[in-house]
Amino acid sequence: MKPAPFEYIQASTWKDAVALLGEYGEDAKLLAGGQTLVPAMNFRLARPNALIDLNTISNSAYAETNGTHLCIGGLARHIQFDVPLTNGPLRGLLPRVSRHIAHVPIRMRGTFAGSLAHADPASEWCALIVSLDGTVVAEGPSGEREIEAKEFFVSALTTSLATNEVIREVRLPLLDERWYCGFQEFSRRAGDFALAIVIAHLKINDGVIEAARVCIGGVGVVPFRAANAESELVGQSPNAGIFAKAGEAASMFADPIEDPHATGSYRCDLVKTLVPRALCEASSLAGLEI
Repeated sequence: MKPAPFEYIQASTWKDAVALLGEYGEDAKLLAGGQTLVPAMNFRLARPNALIDLNTISNSAYAETNGTHLCIGGLARHIQFDVPLTNGPLRGLLPRVSRHIAHVPIRMRGTFAGSLAHADPASEWCALIVSLDGTVVAEGPSGEREIEAKEFFVSALTTSLATNEVIREVRLPLLDERWYCGFQEFSRRAGDFALAIVIAHLKINDGVIEAARVCIGGVGVVPFRAANAESELVGQSPNAGIFAKAGEAASMFADPIEDPHATGSYRCDLVKTLVPRALCEASSLAGLEI
């Protein structure tokens, strides 16, 4: 298996990468981790006329807080999130999510931003950024452009990035101490693509759910917030009954995909099961027994 002939160019800065995209046109591809692109090229499913390597852009593999956000550079690798990077609710959540991404060799090379740009429906990071209302910072010919997560994903493997834009940073809001996070994923084997992902955030005040976020990934063509499940939770005391109702509501809200791995009805059943589990996990971090 060998790729079709292509020209290889190294970008020195993000602006240089954008200029090269403009020069080589829509058939050029960006190389960051290459964990999806390179196999696709070897099978000749992707045939770029030029490969623009971003790995020569210095100081772009950071993941650090600025007081309000966790700022993630365009070349930050998955493996960096295997250990806690921040305090607060995201301290434990990010390593849990990261360790569900494929296997260690892939996490060593694959990048957070590249996962978002690829927009696979089964991507854990895509679900995470939607659950947190994060922001993608894209570099284009006119400079930086901020894209909200809910506007970023268009369809499976399709984003709102222009062909001459590249992700230079991702920003995840830091949740305060009143938020508690739960994460559940189902795949047939460890490291396989997820058939369903649930990320739940509960803001609990005096034993009452003040705010809730329930994000579903791996089920539809893009990750989505289950608004009807969230409305079931707000104003309620955390308990098994209300969590089951939220799971039922989320499964009814889903518009599942069908593929050789699972039927749509099976994915809906997974949502119905995983949502209460994620909510119970979040509640347990608040010291509540469900």
